[in-house]
Amino acid sequence: MLASLALAQPAPLRALAEQRGLLIGAAVGGALYDPLEPEYAQILAREFNLVVAENAMKWASLSNERGQYGFAGADALVRFARQHGQRVRGHTLIWHEQLPAWVRNGAFSREAMLAVMQEHIQAVAGHFRGQVAYWDVVNEAVSDRGGLRETPFLRAVGPDYLEHAFRFARAADPQAKLFYNDYGADGINTKSDEIYALLKALKAKGVPIDGVGFQAHLDSTFSPRQARMRENLQRFADLGLEVHITELDVLLRGAGTREERLEAQARVYAEVLEACRAVARCTAVTLWGFTDAYSWRAAAEPLIFDALYRPKPAYHALLRALGGTP
Repeated sequence: MLASLALAQPAPLRALAEQRGLLIGAAVGGALYDPLEPEYAQILAREFNLVVAENAMKWASLSNERGQYGFAGADALVRFARQHGQRVRGHTLIWHEQLPAWVRNGAFSREAMLAVMQEHIQAVAGHFRGQVAYWDVVNEAVSDRGGLRETPFLRAVGPDYLEHAFRFARAADPQAKLFYNDYGADGINTKSDEIYALLKALKAKGVPIDGVGFQAHLDSTFSPRQARMRENLQRFADLGLEVHITELDVLLRGAGTREERLEAQARVYAEVLEACRAVARCTAVTLWGFTDAYSWRAAAEPLIFDALYRPKPAYHALLRALGGTP
């Protein structure tokens, strides 16, 4: 009887993903180190073969004073990943949010800001050299209104700050794959058109960019098929870029009963995974967390395990999309 029950248990997501050459990842927060939350680490190790720090590798989490860094939290995640055979995604080197005040508010010449960027990228990517498989080198550089977003880096350096960031990152860790990451560009739309043109131009200039990340912060009324997500992923892949879904979550929204909304949420998760699987260069789908208990948008229950670590319909939909039989 016990043997038959064991056989009835579905394979975890990571086992199914690995059979298909896919990475299935999760963003990780402080609950990983909470002795009162053992389920968190257990599920993370069992279900995922890629991890990314939700905050621990962002600039302000690592350093508040120039040249002084504290890597304890980020190092702990890297150790966990190594112990459990998981790859690590580094998030993020250059972003306009979560900056130390001296970077955010400082008045820098072009040369001074380039030096600041190079020092930071060398300090962080250099510290994790050979341990981080993928780096989000530049995050959210394109404005929702068009053009490059107004940031301390753009103001001081100019548009070519992106090019320099990628070159600094390649020098700091030649083995890591280097990504541009952004939101609101999951389907074919004005913003994804702009990002496509940007990355095409960077590639044409020989900038060492290996991939593009689509955050995919969605809700349960979203239709990946209507948004032409697969076609969008494919056109970036056709530039020679590796394609990742990097921050997937699906807010519980819309009309209908709770059960109907949970099923709609599950459909979105499955369709995103299916869109990725349809594109040969799409090699990873990472969720922005996995339990509603610790989601950054917890009130909308956007993840695949509920706040008590019970699998939701979305979890089973991902299993099915990977060819499992939950």
